[in-house]
Amino acid sequence: MHKQIEGYAARMATRFRGFLPVVVDVETGGFDAEHDALLEIAAVVVGMDGDGWLVPEPVVSTHVEAFPGSNIDPKALEVNGIDPDQPLRGALPERAALDLIFKPVRAAIKAGGCQRAILVGHNAHFDLGFLNAAVRRTGHKRNPFHPFSCFDTATLGGLAFGQTVLSRAVQAAGFEWNAEEAHSAVYDAERTAAMFCTIVNRWHAFEALERDTVDVG
Repeated sequence: MHKQIEGYAARMATRFRGFLPVVVDVETGGFDAEHDALLEIAAVVVGMDGDGWLVPEPVVSTHVEAFPGSNIDPKALEVNGIDPDQPLRGALPERAALDLIFKPVRAAIKAGGCQRAILVGHNAHFDLGFLNAAVRRTGHKRNPFHPFSCFDTATLGGLAFGQTVLSRAVQAAGFEWNAEEAHSAVYDAERTAAMFCTIVNRWHAFEALERDTVDVG
């Protein structure tokens, strides 16, 4: 999943104080992480090229079976377009879904010389809350993500582009936005990852410009 690039580990390990950014998006049956169903999850590991620029890796995703006794608000399904009863959905039980997402994340942490992953998301505490709730329900002991720290692209989008809504921030970052594909965990995770990399890379470019200006002066 990660790119084997010379010097990658040393740069990524120091860029975010030992944390590996991983963009996560979830689709759910409501807003309550403890009682509403987790229905879909997607993750995009953030890599780094030979020049220190961030690049999104391929997305990993799965549909998730609603846990027993969970709530599913029909209004939430109207937004995300998920049919929990669709047999062709290929949904996995929560434990298997977490294993699928966590395995490549742990591999990327090792390759990047990092200590653990940090969740990147648009209104990130929502995604982190559902992830942590699923971890607790399943008793998962190998969660690679920091339990409470995260990077919120709603905040970063407001800083970089003056936009906090995902669709507007993504477009302000120079990417297309397809409203028909939105509210899919895969699409939202991929667009969020592209925006996050753009923001961090812009800062990287500013740092390089500042160094060049100081050197010239």
